[in-house]
Amino acid sequence: MNILHMKYAVVVADAGSINKAAERLLVAQPNLSRAIKELEADLDITIFDRSAKGMELTPQGEEFIGYARQILDQIKTVENIYKEGSAVKQRFSVSVPRATYISEAFAQFSKSISSESAEIFYKETNSSRAIKNILTAGYNLGIIRYAASYDRYFKDMFEEKGLLYELIAEFHYVIAVSKDSPLAKLPQIHFSDLTPYIEIAHADPFVPNLTLAEVKKEELPDNIGRRIYLFERASQFDLLAENPQTFMWVSPLTDKILERYGLVQFECPDNRRMYKDMLIHKCDYKLSALDKQFITEVCNSKRKYIKM
Repeated sequence: MNILHMKYAVVVADAGSINKAAERLLVAQPNLSRAIKELEADLDITIFDRSAKGMELTPQGEEFIGYARQILDQIKTVENIYKEGSAVKQRFSVSVPRATYISEAFAQFSKSISSESAEIFYKETNSSRAIKNILTAGYNLGIIRYAASYDRYFKDMFEEKGLLYELIAEFHYVIAVSKDSPLAKLPQIHFSDLTPYIEIAHADPFVPNLTLAEVKKEELPDNIGRRIYLFERASQFDLLAENPQTFMWVSPLTDKILERYGLVQFECPDNRRMYKDMLIHKCDYKLSALDKQFITEVCNSKRKYIKM
């Protein structure tokens, strides 16, 4: 397998088309197309689906590109170590749930990054993608969120995939609403009070070995007739702030977020479902100084905002 062809494939995946990739690589388009075809022939897989829209990764292609990125990163690291006068970059990568106590911890952690060259990757995503990022996309750490009732499903999967895990936090979800919401005026919020309102829901629930339909049935009860599914946390808060008819189940929010978006949060006595945030990494991975600093900041933030 040609390492240069591997690099070409990664650039094509990022660019989404042969034309754009050829421009970035300063390589003639026919030569680039031929290199990709040779790589696919060598591996006996189809990396890209070709269409009028461009080059889209196949499932096998997505897996291959994940491995390719790791290999190219390792090559770059070796070059930096042995190239005279070149400093090794600090590198940190983590995938996390959409949680304000974690994002605040990351902000504090960022202050500890030294003046040396550094590459820092922080991705908010669901549990499935966080696990995949560690296994195939070169990420070192992940924080996985799941309902405690699914503990066995996740721990079995962690062990099967060679991942170490450690509990970071346990909590009940609280309800977040605008200060202008009629719900904010109630002395206590019950499930029945939520029926007329619009729920802002995470769009990508996941539990290993269970279908999406089964998970949604558990996570998204039928008593709510209107839902808006959003992936991106800032958009969720913007919507909460602007539309007093909306509400969202969240892990406890930080004081800064509540003030910034004009929100309030309430515990619901009807909701006793427990959630866990679990730190994971590969069994053979040795935590770096940056990893340890990030974990320390997460634990500090958890103690401040999650009272369990």
